[in-house]
Amino acid sequence: MVIAQPLRRRLGSVTVVSLLFAVLALVLGPVPSSAAQSNWWEPSARPAPDSQIGVTGEPFRGTDAQGRVRGFVDAHDHIMSNEGFGGRLICGKPYSEQGVADALKDCPEHYPDGSLAVFDMITKGGDGRHDPVGWPTFKDWPAHDSLTHQQNYYAWIERAWRGGQRVLVNDLVTNGVICSVYFFKDRGCDEMDAIRLEAKKTYAMQDYIDKMYGGPGKGFFRIVTSSAQARQVVEQGKLAVVLGVETSEPFGCKQILDVAQCGKEDIDKGLDELKELGVSSMFLCHKFDNALCGVRYDSGALGTAINVGQFLSTGTFWKTETCRGPQHDNPIGNAAAPQAEKQLPQGVDVPSYASDAQCNTRGLTDLGAYAVRGMMQRGMMLELDHMSVKAAGQAFDILESESYPGVISSHSWMDLGWTERLYKLGGFAAQYMGASEGFIKEAERTRALREKYRVGYGYGT
Repeated sequence: MVIAQPLRRRLGSVTVVSLLFAVLALVLGPVPSSAAQSNWWEPSARPAPDSQIGVTGEPFRGTDAQGRVRGFVDAHDHIMSNEGFGGRLICGKPYSEQGVADALKDCPEHYPDGSLAVFDMITKGGDGRHDPVGWPTFKDWPAHDSLTHQQNYYAWIERAWRGGQRVLVNDLVTNGVICSVYFFKDRGCDEMDAIRLEAKKTYAMQDYIDKMYGGPGKGFFRIVTSSAQARQVVEQGKLAVVLGVETSEPFGCKQILDVAQCGKEDIDKGLDELKELGVSSMFLCHKFDNALCGVRYDSGALGTAINVGQFLSTGTFWKTETCRGPQHDNPIGNAAAPQAEKQLPQGVDVPSYASDAQCNTRGLTDLGAYAVRGMMQRGMMLELDHMSVKAAGQAFDILESESYPGVISSHSWMDLGWTERLYKLGGFAAQYMGASEGFIKEAERTRALREKYRVGYGYGT
């Protein structure tokens, strides 16, 4: 895919679309001389044994004849999710100094047959049983429908890069409630502690890859914090890695019985810390309503399980109303989730919901609006996915008032009715990764809009 388009807007001295998708958007200059090294794409050392790459030849670098950078984007990934949720929910690591055998092994409690893979039972259905051996047999994992096993080993990311990927968003992720109710953990459940650790581990992974390629700065995996850095990395033919945050209670901004547990000082302090960590994009809410915004629901049994988590976190279940416009949130449904519902206090049941009331009553709070403006002031990108349509609409109003294009829908969770509004601002949309036929069909549906606004397309794994 061609991922370069003319940049349309700036805010002061900062390229607002900056950090991530300006890579997709600017006419680039000549390749820096520092990149012109012999066989720069081949590591000088790789652990043995290790997962093989199976790709040969020099990765494309520089620009095409029209001066455009080329490549594709994964706008939503969770490389370090194994460090969140108490450290034992996701099995396997994206790298290990001890090698692949240590990195790609199952959680101890999954032996001998996966009977205690409780999260798999909740999210995937079935009894969780699987062959717990990862490397070298990979009989049952990684698997596309398992949410509990590592799928981001560094060598597999390298394979994607060699195949043409040039931008990767690593969303630092966790959930304090899931951590607290999950049986197994080896650390605390504070969400910001997990975000800090995942950021640290991402930089450590960059260092690990650098060592294979001959030293600091020489690896293909490059964390970027500005559009200038990102452009330079992609010109060199390497992978520009953007840090994002996707969590339900950022900066401790949860609500309990509709009372916010944070204030403006917490938001400012939190945003400043994230910038210091190198974070460039962020979700204001994820799975649970918080003090900043209401969420776009999950559906089916998973939605019921998350609604249980919403109650455990906030003391209230999701509340719905008839939608006020053509956009709507996902239907909640009334499917049972027995494993999750066991966590509720005695006498408390998940409510039923009317089929004609699909919108969250909660939108963007005053604190949420303050956070949106704070992100704009810091040149950060706002992720709209997971916001209720009411919250997303209010966020659009703020962004449009400043002609601020730093807005993203990275994995198909935004109501499709907002797509042109997003493109008109200068934002970027990516589709949730799925089977090729469905992916292409959806890409075709939005082709005319992308051509109208001269914008590229990506996916979110």
